[in-house]
Amino acid sequence: MRQDLVRLGFKELRTPEEVDQTLAKVTEPTLVVVNSVCGCAAGALRPAVALSLWDEEAPRPVNLATVFAGQDLDATQRAREYFTGYAPSSPSVALLKEGELVWMLERHQIEGRPPQMIAAALRHAYEEHCRPAA
Repeated sequence: MRQDLVRLGFKELRTPEEVDQTLAKVTEPTLVVVNSVCGCAAGALRPAVALSLWDEEAPRPVNLATVFAGQDLDATQRAREYFTGYAPSSPSVALLKEGELVWMLERHQIEGRPPQMIAAALRHAYEEHCRPAA
């Protein structure tokens, strides 16, 4: 389950220190996936993330990071501190830009939806927040 995202180029953040090193000072768009063992993560979220990143010519986040809810508790808690205004949600996806949360996809927006629909929402967020400055 971890490797599904690592194979896509995601950096695993397993400690609060790794979360802060990755998220606190980054200026480029950063996608953070809160991974989990639930069925909606396996059947919908992780496949959707892979689909959303398939086209390397399209806008996409520069940095990819993941924490694993239920396993790396402290790292997950620290990552959630960056998701201002949102309750803890597993799985979920956050898009940060210049250290600020600019877009969030929560569990209730993942459950019951096919990967293609979730991927489309992710790509829309990339279009809006990950285009290079002109």
